[in-house]
Amino acid sequence: MTGDAAISVQHLWKIFGPKAGRHVGSALSRAEIRARYGCLVAVRDVGFTVAPGEVFVVMGLSGSGKSTLVRCLTRLIEPTRGEVRIDGESVTGMGRRALLDLRRHRVAMVFQHFGLLPHRRVIDNIGYGLEIQGVGRAERHRRAGEMLSLVGLDGYADSYPDQLSGGMQQRVGLARALAADPGVLLFDEPFSALDPLIRRDMQAEVTRLHAEVGKTMLFITHDLSEALKLGDRIAVLRDGALVQVGTPEELVGAPADDYVTDFVRDVPRADVLTCRWITRLPTASDPLDGPPVSATTVIRNAVETVLRADRPIRVMDGDTLLGVIDRDAVLPVLTGAGPAGRGASTAGTGTPRSTGAGAIGAGGARAGDAPAEVRA
Repeated sequence: MTGDAAISVQHLWKIFGPKAGRHVGSALSRAEIRARYGCLVAVRDVGFTVAPGEVFVVMGLSGSGKSTLVRCLTRLIEPTRGEVRIDGESVTGMGRRALLDLRRHRVAMVFQHFGLLPHRRVIDNIGYGLEIQGVGRAERHRRAGEMLSLVGLDGYADSYPDQLSGGMQQRVGLARALAADPGVLLFDEPFSALDPLIRRDMQAEVTRLHAEVGKTMLFITHDLSEALKLGDRIAVLRDGALVQVGTPEELVGAPADDYVTDFVRDVPRADVLTCRWITRLPTASDPLDGPPVSATTVIRNAVETVLRADRPIRVMDGDTLLGVIDRDAVLPVLTGAGPAGRGASTAGTGTPRSTGAGAIGAGGARAGDAPAEVRA
């Protein structure tokens, strides 16, 4: 996927302290390196790719290295070792002029504390990046006005940041990031300082904007619910290292280790897992004329159909029958009892394995037949 990736990160390390490069590749733990050598391993051999138009979330607790990681992507913090590519071009190999061009034109960042200039009006804050590019005043204001409308702040062009609420200031930050029309947007915990209701509104705003403009987005957060809501895929960081990369469904249904399991323990699985995740091949005695449900239907939305039916529910991928589900499959997910499901992901890659259910063709394949792989 690297060749087609909007962002590609390979073997990235960032170590703070004296003679940091000596500790790249060390088998010692973060705590051991700090105790012995006085160095802090902030990012440890991290690698992932982000597809064009994907929303990729990096999640971790405070001190996990996630904010250092996002700053390494544009070399606001210089990596100790490793490679970062954006649209196939090596960021780690760029000279000063190329790096400035990347930051001004191709990548924009939205910060936790807004980063607005207090002495400038909203319209001038939004157009600041364009001003740095040398764009004329009339064109800056035209473009900034379009972005104001896009983020729902018509009528606030002449206001100053201190006249706006926190949520409105963050909308201005979003508009500023979008004004230069970058291909990649980086978000460093942009909503963590906001009140819960405003945070929810801003999450919905990001989802809406992504649907409208289709930008590649890399989003940093410590909030699992935010990660599950926004991310096409989620990377979990611990002590600077990747623990698991996968879809929300893969993290909740097949956590890679006890650390991820603890993270997702309180997540209502029926709100995240889809019917595909709990699909099984029908047995010889199962009728195949039950009500249909799409494989991508979230389990909670299929509960009423399952409970009303007197026979197994057919799980469909378009016109293709993948298998069936019944009460015995759905109820453990609703109650939180039993296994999370039959799906599993390869830890650290986000590559799903077979769910144990494959497409059932006209021949009427049943349990015991060799199914084609289904990608959860």
